[in-house]
Amino acid sequence: MKLLFAVFIAANAFAQSPLVDAIVGQYKPMKLNFIEGATAIPEGDYAFRLTPPQRPLGEWISHTAQGNFTRCAAMIGKETPPEAKQAGETKAKADVQKVLQASFDYCDAALKSLTDQAALTEVTVAGKKAYPVTAMVSLIASLNEHYGNMVGYLRMKGITPPSTARAQKK
Repeated sequence: MKLLFAVFIAANAFAQSPLVDAIVGQYKPMKLNFIEGATAIPEGDYAFRLTPPQRPLGEWISHTAQGNFTRCAAMIGKETPPEAKQAGETKAKADVQKVLQASFDYCDAALKSLTDQAALTEVTVAGKKAYPVTAMVSLIASLNEHYGNMVGYLRMKGITPPSTARAQKK
């Protein structure tokens, strides 16, 4: 056990940005879950609601894309890009998938540009002071929360969630 701990500490000592790397390690599987989940849902089920007052499944996915744009812009000290507004207006499966992928591409670039020092340096976005690390943690929390929503919709439609499908293959 001590050897394993020493190897872990040594590996992190050589990492350029262990904080950012840890966030990216949480982000990548959530990104995969969303992309695979959005693909697995038939077009007709994008309008499905678990209960009448809830959002349709496609709107949950679009909402997630909006949040991705907003949080990832905050990570790099920028205002939310116009694509976030467009994300909320998409309804068709192909359009929702496209905007979801665009939001993840935007986040990929934001995360790639960050170092631990930058993540812990105060920035001003839309007149408010913040730390990029806060947006990073918020992104992971949001993706986990929204994937939880997606799982309920998928299961109600008899679709195995991507994370479960991967776990079952092991």
